[in-house]
Amino acid sequence: MVQVPQRTALNGPTLIRLLARLTDADLPESRQPLSDRLSEWLGWTDAIALSTALSGNPPAVAPGARAIGRSEENECARVRAALAKAIAGDRTFAAARRRGPAHASPDGFPMDAAADYAVFRQRYLSLQQTMETDIGNLRARLRGMLAARSPGMTRLAMVDAVMERALSARERSLLSSVPVMLGARFERLRQSQEETRAAAQASGEAAAATPGAWLDVFRKDMQSVLLAELDIRFQPVEGLLAALRTS
Repeated sequence: MVQVPQRTALNGPTLIRLLARLTDADLPESRQPLSDRLSEWLGWTDAIALSTALSGNPPAVAPGARAIGRSEENECARVRAALAKAIAGDRTFAAARRRGPAHASPDGFPMDAAADYAVFRQRYLSLQQTMETDIGNLRARLRGMLAARSPGMTRLAMVDAVMERALSARERSLLSSVPVMLGARFERLRQSQEETRAAAQASGEAAAATPGAWLDVFRKDMQSVLLAELDIRFQPVEGLLAALRTS
């Protein structure tokens, strides 16, 4: 009896675990401490800026700084909900309604073998850019509020600004590989559909799968990955909000 090796269970973020499942990759847990990995990503200019933010004298706190209110909490919730809605409601990722054996859905998006991954890749990149812009603006606003609290909170805001500048290029590079990974998933699903259809035709049987069903599976996969990416991108905002609540 052949023993199938069990894949290592990942304990990382949902995005990593989801990509590992969709790409059928066996990703080992990293044994390198986070601090060591961060040191590899920071250049010497970043290290100097970070050291200055940590050890320098922060600017004086402006008088009359107000505590975080419901408006800031609501704005953060609004931005996140708007981004999630943009992903969930995007027609590119909506399952197509079947109308006979046609190869295109009523909204013009291809359903089966004629599907072009470039359409999905471009939409994914567009939503990534929207997330980066909206979350970046929100993060800067929260830093401004934090800097008005106390010298300690001002220093924290400075550190966050340095880390955002230092890691943004690395983050952009890593996340840009996600559409590439999804492209491989797209091709595997399509190939599986074509093989099933060819086997059914060779045996004289009816097709075992509904035309375009594989594409609906892919649409749902891509949507799930985008929502998981939103969670990752929003973590610095959650950290700043937590700091504001305690300041």
